[in-house]
Amino acid sequence: MNMSANLEWLTRGTSEIFPDNPEENLAQVLQTGDRPLRVKLGIDPTGSDLHLGHSIPFRKLRAFQDAGHTAVVIIGDFTAQIGDPTGKSEVRKQLSAADVQQNAETYLEQLRPILDFETPGRLEIRYNSEWLKDLDLAKIQALLATMTVQQMLAKEGFAKRYQSENPIYIHEFLYPLMQGYDSVAVDADVELGGTDQKFNIAVGRDLQRHFGKKPQFGLLLPILIGTDGKEKMSKSLNNYVGLKDNHHTMYQKLQNTPDSLLKDYFELLTKQDLQTLPVNPRDQQKLLARDIVTQFHGAEAAVDAEKAVQDVAAANIPEFSLGAVEFPSPLFYILGASGLCSSGGDGRRQIKGGAVRLDDERITDMNLAFEKPEQLVDKVLRVGKKKFVRLVP
Repeated sequence: MNMSANLEWLTRGTSEIFPDNPEENLAQVLQTGDRPLRVKLGIDPTGSDLHLGHSIPFRKLRAFQDAGHTAVVIIGDFTAQIGDPTGKSEVRKQLSAADVQQNAETYLEQLRPILDFETPGRLEIRYNSEWLKDLDLAKIQALLATMTVQQMLAKEGFAKRYQSENPIYIHEFLYPLMQGYDSVAVDADVELGGTDQKFNIAVGRDLQRHFGKKPQFGLLLPILIGTDGKEKMSKSLNNYVGLKDNHHTMYQKLQNTPDSLLKDYFELLTKQDLQTLPVNPRDQQKLLARDIVTQFHGAEAAVDAEKAVQDVAAANIPEFSLGAVEFPSPLFYILGASGLCSSGGDGRRQIKGGAVRLDDERITDMNLAFEKPEQLVDKVLRVGKKKFVRLVP
């Protein structure tokens, strides 16, 4: 891969890279650097399951691995017992060390299809208890002295809780400092994170500078919108695709990805060339589902899942006999006659609104007509996602 293409791939889908000025510029470092960069990504194993939203920074970390850099995965076994207060309206439940360790092992197993665990020098897995458990009160006091209360309250989550008079506990102030100290401990050159992690990553830069080290770059990635097309992907909202989902479940969820999310999903979750995607959104949905299932379960599993979905769809599709229609006939009339629409006029409105598909091809011509029923036999006529019929003689 040439330098330009390599840089484009490393920065694909990023929301922000900071700082970005003539004195500090990651693109320039990547182009002229004389050593592999140490690219940090921290995870607090506060649960047992990961979903596709969690996978985005790890995919970017793999891109850095493939470009010859060293991925440094920080397992926050110490910080997870505090819990990241980012985006939380109340204090997080503190976990036991045993719970954190069990979750960490589950996380790493789920990440095997994404990261390169095999190539020597490409992956370090570190636990931040390695350095944080030995901080005595004097060292913690020195760490606390690097930030003011005003700086902490500038953090969005803390500011909202303060204004709404929700309690903020002193130990929560330790989280961004300890997470930032991780960057000092592992000599991070770059830290990856979601857009909600900018404050924590910036704290890491400040602490590295405080301890006489070169400050890291921050590379921020978008928060993935879930399969409902509205809220960020979350297990609690049931709009997620889990990395532990079986291949059938994963395929079924992804084949229904809202049209508005397809570009983001392809950009953030695949290596597909966005310029060569199929024009038809339905074909894009199928390609997306095949691609991601292949990543986590293999090509054979993707083929099996696609066939299973097609078989179920074919078995459950109701039929409408074209013998009930006089030809030549406009499609809007067939929509009304089949019961997919309340009338021919409603059929025209549905076509105008982009809700009508014929064999997954969106119909946009309100006056589209067919001379003979043979032109439609065995095709599936759909209105929206839940109303469809197979056209038969």
